[in-house]
Amino acid sequence: MVDVLADALNKIKVCEARGKYECDVASTKLIASVLDTMKKNSYVSDFAEFNDGKFKKIRVTLSKKINDIGVIKPRYAVGIADYQLYETRYIPSKDFGILVVSTSKGIMTNREAKQERLGGRLIAYIY
Repeated sequence: MVDVLADALNKIKVCEARGKYECDVASTKLIASVLDTMKKNSYVSDFAEFNDGKFKKIRVTLSKKINDIGVIKPRYAVGIADYQLYETRYIPSKDFGILVVSTSKGIMTNREAKQERLGGRLIAYIY
């Protein structure tokens, strides 16, 4: 598996489309940070890490609020002035979704990064 985050977000998207209440994804620090950001913005209800034999996994409880979710590749470097360009590219309407950004202060949404006046790298979009 090359991109673990893309696989995890794709599993969440498919489980949401099929009407499932939970899904299991691989456990990494990046996935846990992205899921924490999604939980703060109420795109997922909860998540918990568990051990499945050899590997650690995360069980995600879905909230049925995701229309589309995906990874942004390549991970564009974005400055404070560039957020508007990428919001119009990846989010269908103003204040409808979020961009997940990796900054020097951790993983956060585009709105939080704008408030703190931080640039970073785009990770994913959710709406």
